[in-house]
Amino acid sequence: MAISGRVPLLVLLGLVPVVLRPSFGTMWLWLLAVTLVVLADWLLAPRPESLEITRRATEPVRMTYPTSSTLLVVNPSSRTVAGVLRDAWQPTAGASVNRFPLRLTPGDRVLLHTPLRPVRRGDLRAHRVTVRLRGPLGLASRQVTREVPGVVRSLPPFESRKHLPSRLARLRDLDGRSAVRVRGQGTEFDSLREYVRGDDVRSIDWRATARNRTVVVRTWQPERDRRVVLVLDTSRTSAGRVDDVPRLDSAMDAALLLAALAARAGDRVDFLAGDRRVRARVRAAGTREAAARIQDTMADLEPVIAEADWTALAGAVTGLGRQRALVVLLTPLESSAIEEGLLPVLPTLVRHHRVVLASAKDPALDRLAAARTTVDDVYDAAAAEQVLARRRGTADLLRALGVDVVDAAAEQLPPALADHYLALKAQGLL
Repeated sequence: MAISGRVPLLVLLGLVPVVLRPSFGTMWLWLLAVTLVVLADWLLAPRPESLEITRRATEPVRMTYPTSSTLLVVNPSSRTVAGVLRDAWQPTAGASVNRFPLRLTPGDRVLLHTPLRPVRRGDLRAHRVTVRLRGPLGLASRQVTREVPGVVRSLPPFESRKHLPSRLARLRDLDGRSAVRVRGQGTEFDSLREYVRGDDVRSIDWRATARNRTVVVRTWQPERDRRVVLVLDTSRTSAGRVDDVPRLDSAMDAALLLAALAARAGDRVDFLAGDRRVRARVRAAGTREAAARIQDTMADLEPVIAEADWTALAGAVTGLGRQRALVVLLTPLESSAIEEGLLPVLPTLVRHHRVVLASAKDPALDRLAAARTTVDDVYDAAAAEQVLARRRGTADLLRALGVDVVDAAAEQLPPALADHYLALKAQGLL
């Protein structure tokens, strides 16, 4: 039972007879009368169990983007019902305006839309639906809480997709689908043309030249149908935050942009995520929906407070196929973690694949290193310089082993990694 605000007012109204005839008997008689009226109103209230409540499926949505969940409420009874309905969700679903007034005539139905704005990745679930129906006098209500299952899948936001059109335009230039065609680069044969000053003499086709009166050179275009393997580190280092954004989220954003670009380029994109064990694996070879499939898989990934087992992750890369591939390791450039875990497996990876390490750089380090106004600032600057020096040393060591290092601020990492991929493709290094 739930009582309304009218009941206290009705009790206070009893002051009138108590003042006119002051006695305990009058007071108790009035309270008894109020109780009986409230009880009668509750008995006459419609039963909330009579309502039929179903929830319609909600499409996946990117994190922090608005969506809504829809409830269908049907009144199959022969009575008009009035009251309120509350659609409760877990807090990270960002439900707002989830209380709805109800007034349904017999056989009537209504759609109720609960606005949602997820603030966390993964499957976010509805808690319960509470229905409260008032009695004829509006003094008491019957209330019931029931399970009406519902879920909204919250995907990574993929904010870097704004960089995709410009990179696709450059890709079309490389592929020769636009007016501009890149000549003399790549390894796939394109066509023959006359030699002009500045052409690479190694591109001269001597057989074709022998059959013509002019020197003829071969032209090339960037490779297609190559393999790109994205390896996302979900270990403890990915839980750190850069400008209040988890490193894992920044790495996901960069991986999604590269996956979308590589899929449009006709390359086969595979995805791995793991720490001490492989957490996710996606074989999206040759599909334009590679980024969408990877984005859906990323929704369930969270940082794990454990060291990355790079031996297991490298073995998983080998398990995807022995064909040479561009292997992109999305992991923080942390000296201790890389030197103890990643370095031992790099020689094998570099021997069979082109390896790129992409890391989100913390701009706070540069700000601390530049601020030297006070004595405390100088100490902070010295500590920041030490960290930056270790990062540079680790990056130099990786480059010496044949690994390309893309170290950029979180917002700049996705386009920087995409540009590096296009540069490798244009030079025929994949």
